[in-house]
Amino acid sequence: MLAGELPAVARAVLGEGRGGLDRFRLELLRPLQPMLASTAEDVSEALERLGEAAFELKLDGARVQVHKAGEEIRVFSRRGNDVSQAVPELVETVQALPARQAILDGEVIALRPDGAPLPFQVTMRRFGRKLDVARLRGELPLTPFFFDVLHLDGEDLLDRPAGERFAALGAAVPGLTVPRLVTADAEEADDFFADALQRGHEGMMAKALDAPYEAGRRGFSWLKIKPAHTLDLVILAAEWGHGRRQGWLSNLHLGARDPDNGGFVMLGKTFKGLTDERLAWQTKKLQELALGTDGWTVHVRPELVVEVAFSDVQESPQYPAGMALRFARVKGYREDKTAAEADTIGTVRGIFESGR
Repeated sequence: MLAGELPAVARAVLGEGRGGLDRFRLELLRPLQPMLASTAEDVSEALERLGEAAFELKLDGARVQVHKAGEEIRVFSRRGNDVSQAVPELVETVQALPARQAILDGEVIALRPDGAPLPFQVTMRRFGRKLDVARLRGELPLTPFFFDVLHLDGEDLLDRPAGERFAALGAAVPGLTVPRLVTADAEEADDFFADALQRGHEGMMAKALDAPYEAGRRGFSWLKIKPAHTLDLVILAAEWGHGRRQGWLSNLHLGARDPDNGGFVMLGKTFKGLTDERLAWQTKKLQELALGTDGWTVHVRPELVVEVAFSDVQESPQYPAGMALRFARVKGYREDKTAAEADTIGTVRGIFESGR
C-alpha cells in the first residue's frame, strides 16, 4: 500500500470490489509501507515456524526504500519521507546499477574502518540534515545493504515467493545484498547467529522462502532473532489490568537500584511474560506491599525482585535516567533476592553505552 494513503486505497477497494483491487498497482517513485517482522525467541522457534528459511544479518541501520525510474532516483525512509538529498552516495550507487527500473528494500548503515557497524544513533546523524551533507558524507559515509526487490524493469515482484525475489535481487544488485544463509539446519543457523553477534550486529532475521512481500503488515513470514539481556529489577508499582486481566495487577513498573542515594530509578513497564498463575500470585503479593493507590496504579514498597529479559536499552526522555528497556518481559520472580541485591542503574548504563 502507498505510505500515507491507506484510507484512499481502502475506499477504492470497498467501493469497486475486485475491480478496485485489479487497478491497484505499484507505482515507481511513490513509497510503499514496508513489510514488518515479528519476533522469535531463538533459531529453533524460527525453524519450527518457517521450516527451511533464509537467515540474514539484522543490521541496526536506517531502513530505506529506493526507487529507480530511469535516471531519477528517490530514497524513502521507513515512514515514507523523501530523504534522497541526505544520502547522495546511495543515489549514485543505484544510478550505476544496470536495471532501468527498480524498487529496492534495504538498510544503510555507518561502518567503522574494520567493517564493524556503528550504533544506530550515529547512522541517524545523516538524516534530517539539509546542510553540511557533503561534510557529513565525508565524515560518516553510509553503506547500503539490500534485502528485497519489489519491482524490476517493468515487473512487479511483491506476489512472488521470497526465494524468487532474493534470486532476482542478487542478479540486480551484485555485491550489495545483505549476507544471507538458506538452511533448515539449526546448528548452521546458530553459527550464523553467533557470527552476526561477533561482528557487532544486533541479531538476525529469518524469512520464509515461499512468502510474498506483505507491505505494511507484521506477520510471521519475517522473524527477528536478537539476544536477550536479563536484569534483576525491583517492582515499584503495578497497574490494574483490563479485559481478560481485569481484577489483576498486571503492568509492572520496573526500577534499578541507585546505590548513590539508596533509591530506585524507573526504567519502564511490562505486562509480558505473565501467566495467569503468576498474575494471581503477584496481585496478592503486591497488595501486601501497597503504599497507596490513585485507583489505577498501586505503588508498593520496593521489595519484590523480578528477573526481566529485554532486547536492549534505548534513550528515553520519559524516565528519570534517560533510558528505557526495549521489549521487556518477565522471566520470573527472584524471591531468593532482596532489593539490595538488585542490579544497579550503573549496570543498565553500561549496557546502554556498549550499544552506542
